Amino acid sequence: MSTSRRSVPLLKTLIAQKSQTRAVTYMPRPGDGAPRPVTLIPGDGIGPLVTSAVEQVMEAMHAPVYFEKYDVHGDMKRVPLEVIDSIKKNKVCLKGGLRTPMGGGVSSLNVQLRKELDLYASLVNCCNLPGLPTRHENVDIVVIRENTEGEYSGLEHEVVPGVVESLKVITKFCSERIAKYAFEYAYLNNRKKVTAVHKANIMKLADGLFLESCREVATKYPSIKYNEIIVDNCCMQLVSKPEQFDVMVTPNLYGNLVANTAAGIAGGTGVMPGGNVGAEHAVFEQGASAGNVGKEKIVDQKK
Repeated sequence: MSTSRRSVPLLKTLIAQKSQTRAVTYMPRPGDGAPRPVTLIPGDGIGPLVTSAVEQVMEAMHAPVYFEKYDVHGDMKRVPLEVIDSIKKNKVCLKGGLRTPMGGGVSSLNVQLRKELDLYASLVNCCNLPGLPTRHENVDIVVIRENTEGEYSGLEHEVVPGVVESLKVITKFCSERIAKYAFEYAYLNNRKKVTAVHKANIMKLADGLFLESCREVATKYPSIKYNEIIVDNCCMQLVSKPEQFDVMVTPNLYGNLVANTAAGIAGGTGVMPGGNVGAEHAVFEQGASAGNVGKEKIVDQKK
């Protein structure tokens, strides 16, 4: 009897050890393990160099992907239709930087892609990286930027010679959509706070509508802290105490400024991961980098 009692702990130990080494069986759906096509746009400047590095990494990993490569450059008037069709079919695109021509009436191909594919959310994760010393520690900021309207609507015209109007468009639909994405991201990634960046003290209707949408969405996520900050104060706080920020949600232009500032604090735009995502498609690319190849420079050309 006593021997039986003494054997119980030993039996439990053996069972526990066996359960720790038990294999987990995953039953895939047909096609889950098949190689997946990814649209590849090498782009301009250092774009071909960095996208080639990604190809090498994927090959070394034996990743089940293969690339459909297309030659697209920033001085083109339009993104070729076959490129759009390829991204719609494959759902995912890897893109090198594309130059944005200054003046001349040529629109940015980056903006064209975002609108054509409805890539309404730009996401940049700005965080300290091992081996990359920075002035600030404990930086881990996710900037989520509305990607399809605002000052990037492309609605400009010359009223009379010497007078130009540029329209900023803010809609409730797009504002609610980006706010929902930000809170969903925070919830799914165990983030504790969402900060809305605005200039509603001056642009009371446009940025006021953006804030109103963020506040409505925030009420549905009581476990996530919500606050607001004016964009100029936001930039000052970023360079002084960046660790106070977690997830930031912004209109289009502010997000461009805030994301680049946060990336610079964490080590530079060229090393911060991010992408442009929509409900059906995603386009990933490297940030604008201070590096260049030969005489090809693309430092400030990608917007």
